[in-house]
Amino acid sequence: MLAANPRATRAPYPAELKKVLSIEKALESREWLFSWDKISREATPLYQLPGLAARLKVGSVSAKDESARSVLGSFKALGAPIALVRLIQRLWPDHHLDARGLFEGNYRELLTHFTVVSATDGNHGKGLAAAAQTLGCRCVIVLHGNVSVERENAIATYGAEIVRITGNYDASVEEAARLASLNGWQVVSDTSYDGYQDIPRDVMQGYGTIAAEVVDQSDSQPDRPAYTHVLLQGGVGGLAAGVASYLWEFHGEHRPRFIVAEPQQADCLYQSALSGRATRATGSVDSVMAGLACGETSPLAWKFLQPGVDDFMTISDDDAVNAMRILAAGCDDDVPIVAGESGAAGLAGLIVLLQDEQLATKVGLDVSSRVLLINTEGATAPGTYEQLVGETADSVLQRQSDWRDSR
Repeated sequence: MLAANPRATRAPYPAELKKVLSIEKALESREWLFSWDKISREATPLYQLPGLAARLKVGSVSAKDESARSVLGSFKALGAPIALVRLIQRLWPDHHLDARGLFEGNYRELLTHFTVVSATDGNHGKGLAAAAQTLGCRCVIVLHGNVSVERENAIATYGAEIVRITGNYDASVEEAARLASLNGWQVVSDTSYDGYQDIPRDVMQGYGTIAAEVVDQSDSQPDRPAYTHVLLQGGVGGLAAGVASYLWEFHGEHRPRFIVAEPQQADCLYQSALSGRATRATGSVDSVMAGLACGETSPLAWKFLQPGVDDFMTISDDDAVNAMRILAAGCDDDVPIVAGESGAAGLAGLIVLLQDEQLATKVGLDVSSRVLLINTEGATAPGTYEQLVGETADSVLQRQSDWRDSR
């Protein structure tokens, strides 16, 4: 399903939004992150996929590969650490704690009795757990019934204490808030709710690093975007808001067309577009796209998505798995890419649109379109990846290495 957003605007980036998310703060976050030993100091690859573009009959397809960002395997390594650092700085203003020193573990004694808690579908929790371990504070992660044991173990590896509940993601968010209130802990969540916006804002600001690198790598100019269309993953809306806000501020009225894709059964952003306000999903929420299996839109993210995203669409689990396999195969001598279930959602959305001439026309996709995809994660659940793709992630990465060596 596709919903054109009648409230989207091509006006310059609004001043009121710039007070919340800005290029300036995104670049500051990027500089801080590069002092953390779990983040690569090099930009993640921006691959050109001419074979795929030819098959899909568009001008070009580019894929920003966030699987190479960190040992954590996903873009979430950019959000939770920044939010944790900024939270600690706010809580101890008189200590003048610098970000680099925090990432170097210089204040571990101060933070020994400080506890953070969050709900997660996997990647956000792993990013928070790793950051807490580095900084020296305690971390508790709440997991709902649909999070696999494989993802649980990956989080626990970084020292987090795991709390298991029944129910879905939204139930885990409620439980994390309850535990925080009961124990005096701090919630570090990537979704906002009434009275809770500062931390989700900081999480989204970290995601601006992706857009900053895209601008540098693609030689985009303010009045000449390198891309006509940008496909973004849904979830609660944080990634889409972080990336779209940066590119909107940079390009102003010349910004690309932003299209958000999310699971059919976790369609909170699609439903928000229909209703004109942040609202809930109508389906079961459970999806193979674990990182996008969110039932409720982040109200803070929606402040950016409502005026800034042109189209919202839903995709099936089968669409996502098909896209994973296409990226892994390396279409017509394209580089093979390891894309997790949520990481392939952008390509899945693009393929769905191009399979229907009417949908393609509605969003302005044609032979001249220049499309940007963001692979938000690698094989963060290796067993699931192998089951869905029919090949191990290590095997795909070996073919990727061979591809590079042949160039």
